[in-house]
Amino acid sequence: MDITFGQILVSTIWFMLVFAWIWLMVSILADLFRDSSMSGWGKAGWTVFLIVLPWIGALTYLIARGRSMNERAAERARQQEAQMRRYIREVVNEPGAPRASSSADELAKLADLRQSGVLTDSEYDRAKSVLLGSNGSVARPRG
Repeated sequence: MDITFGQILVSTIWFMLVFAWIWLMVSILADLFRDSSMSGWGKAGWTVFLIVLPWIGALTYLIARGRSMNERAAERARQQEAQMRRYIREVVNEPGAPRASSSADELAKLADLRQSGVLTDSEYDRAKSVLLGSNGSVARPRG
């Protein structure tokens, strides 16, 4: 069985068309069912039209509702970005949330505890050596 270059080319084009059609249908149906302004009957009508006449239905949908489809996608992206920014702001500014502190901050806290009498000199030295590591360099967390 000999396969020519032309047959491979035609098969590739058909595969790409089927892939594009599936992608288009998923995009259209996702937009259709996310649109809160359209009634259930409208959604059902478009769905039947897309199933009965797939290519004509998809092209008609893109011509009739393509601009609003793009606007809804852009608005959805803006809402998701705003929600993500709000979440990050809440996490960063949350009172009582653990804050990252540097070794210098930890050393200052240890010195304050020693000066106030909470830590003895030996406890201070032990905590300082744990914080700085045995060779005097800053201890790094193991990951």
